[in-house]
Amino acid sequence: MLRGIGAVTSVECSKLAAQMKTRIVLAACVAGPFVFAVAMRVQSNVPADTLFGRSITESGLAVPLVVLGFAALWVFPVVASVVGGDLFSSEDRYGTWATLLTRSRTRAEVFAGKVVTALGFSLVATVVLALSSIAAGLLVIGHQPLVNLSGVLLAPGPALVRIATAWASVLPSAIGLTALAVLASVATRSSAAGIGLPVVGALTMQLYAMVDGPEVIRRSLITSGFGAWHGLLAEPSYYGPIGHAALAGMLYLVVCLAIAHHVLRHRDIGG
Repeated sequence: MLRGIGAVTSVECSKLAAQMKTRIVLAACVAGPFVFAVAMRVQSNVPADTLFGRSITESGLAVPLVVLGFAALWVFPVVASVVGGDLFSSEDRYGTWATLLTRSRTRAEVFAGKVVTALGFSLVATVVLALSSIAAGLLVIGHQPLVNLSGVLLAPGPALVRIATAWASVLPSAIGLTALAVLASVATRSSAAGIGLPVVGALTMQLYAMVDGPEVIRRSLITSGFGAWHGLLAEPSYYGPIGHAALAGMLYLVVCLAIAHHVLRHRDIGG
């Protein structure tokens, strides 16, 4: 079983490496923060209406936090969907399911290998964006101390630890959103729906979070994890929202993948 999953994953990764869209996404994750940091360095206007936007010219450590806040709106949903929302539906688009499932790999192995590939891409893209954001801030603006949300001045070392933890805290939500994209891809058999529906869904969830609704619903939203890191940059720090968001992300992961596997297993596509 594991050998079969590894074989499928290897093939899917090779296919991804040859696709222009994945290269563009990863290139944007690397270059985007540097372009942003340079733009902030050469102009006087700053994104004052965003968290840490006012500090962006005073400390390079504010750059990864501003990028993290922006990424929650569009980047994470797109990164989660661009591969997860297309891996399964592309087989329907090209009519290759019958050929794929008549080989020596079972449906379960094919499903697991594709899921591992989708989750792996989301994780890699998020880590690349985090590292690039930190590097852009430090190299372009500098490693000055950072003023946190409580007005406390943080030395570069402790601030960097909190920033890295903040980026790590969004990973469960990114994984859950990728699983949602996989479900959309399997259920609709459409790449457009597989990519578009999770992005629209994530935006809708974030808009709902801005209105006055029941707290239990807010915590159950997959996008709640994209803002849970705020507690890390306060004094004293609090971690409750991060824990709730991690549980929500894992719940989405399990439920969405279980439904997607059930749908694929009972689909009449041969093999």
